[in-house]
Amino acid sequence: MRQLSPKISPWLATFNQQLSKLQANGYKPTCTNIREGLAYLTAVFVTDIPPIPWVQDDLAPSSRYKVPVRIYHPNPSRTLPVLVYFHGGGHMAGGITVYDAICRKIATAAQHIVVSVDYRLAPECPYPAGADDAFSVVKHIWEILDQRQLQYKRQLSIGGDSAGGALSATIASIAQFDPSIRIHAQLLIYPSLDYTLSAPSLDENGTGYLVTKEKVTWYFNNYFQHNEDRKAASPLFAEFSANLPPTLVISAEFCPLRDEGIAYLARLKKAGVASDHLHFADLPHAFLNLENLVKEECQRAYQSMGAWLNLKKNDAENESQK
Repeated sequence: MRQLSPKISPWLATFNQQLSKLQANGYKPTCTNIREGLAYLTAVFVTDIPPIPWVQDDLAPSSRYKVPVRIYHPNPSRTLPVLVYFHGGGHMAGGITVYDAICRKIATAAQHIVVSVDYRLAPECPYPAGADDAFSVVKHIWEILDQRQLQYKRQLSIGGDSAGGALSATIASIAQFDPSIRIHAQLLIYPSLDYTLSAPSLDENGTGYLVTKEKVTWYFNNYFQHNEDRKAASPLFAEFSANLPPTLVISAEFCPLRDEGIAYLARLKKAGVASDHLHFADLPHAFLNLENLVKEECQRAYQSMGAWLNLKKNDAENESQK
């Protein structure tokens, strides 16, 4: 029988009660209060902020929009591989400031240079602006790091949580047919991969678990504003080949997006792509943003991200020596 973690269920019950009161008093979601809500939630519950010796902001070149990025180098004396990370927030919220602590934790756990991307958000900048920004950063990542004269290993991984997972999987899908972009590995953390809203877990977990089906629908309606083909835009329904990067999917039982990540893994396996799955059987979506409630689980997630990226690194080094 499924049971939400007792570490998080009391807080979630209070959250749901407060939300019901707000709605009874006429609350309406806007891009402003959604952004404030995610920023506040993360600031309250992610308070362990590891020091990183080198952190700087920069811009990724693009013909339309120079994309802000924040670069974290956990050990500037070492030549480290690179991870480009796309934050979550339903394509409407989040940012490099909101995700600062989370990216520091990933950089520390994985011993990777992490480049956090401040891609454009809906509704001001609807699809495909965010995806275009994500692609621009990946396309120009070595140029950005060269200009900073950083020590790095030319080994690129990508990743993201929720909507950031959608962007990562979208870039991976494009890169499988672009010989100029080589993606070493991918991290997908409770990813959004199906814009058609067809996964059964959207109904099973669509009410009462922080991120609702109603909210996800609202996110997507703001993201897609010009009658785009949402199925064609969904990474889950794109072409899968053996050129996709080895992928770790982290999922949560009480997440409305749970089944999308599981289905993506199945398609990777069918295409012959190495993959791994870490499932948290008693947690909801966005648990990394609730770290103080579930510290051990978050620590396990970060350790698994680091282990996966470095396992794939070792595999590549072994292969090159054959």
